[in-house]
Amino acid sequence: MKWHHVQENWSAFYEAILDRWPDADEADLEEIDGDQRAFIAYIAELTGGEPADAREEIREWLMGELPSDVVMDPRHDNHSIALSGKYVGEGEDESDDDARFGDDSADG
Repeated sequence: MKWHHVQENWSAFYEAILDRWPDADEADLEEIDGDQRAFIAYIAELTGGEPADAREEIREWLMGELPSDVVMDPRHDNHSIALSGKYVGEGEDESDDDARFGDDSADG
C-alpha cells in the first residue's frame, strides 16, 4: 500500500498500527492525524531508534494488506467501477446493471 492510503483513512489504520507497535497510544495517533513525518518521529521515539530505522519499519509495515475498513470504503468501489469502464461495451455504462444487457442468466 501507499502512504496516501494510510493518510486518507488514518483512523482505519489504528488497529493495524497498534498490532505492529503495541506501545503506541491511540490519543497520540489522533494527534498525528496521518502526517507521515510526525508518524516517523513518533515511531522512532516509541522504539528508541533513529528516524531512518523507523522509516524502514514503516516501509515494511506498508507492504502489508489494507485494513478491511479501507478496502470496503465506497470511495474505492466507485473508483474501481470507473476504471472498469474500459471493459464495458458501447452503449453500456460501467454502473449499469448487467441484467439489463442480457449477459447475466436469470438462473444465476
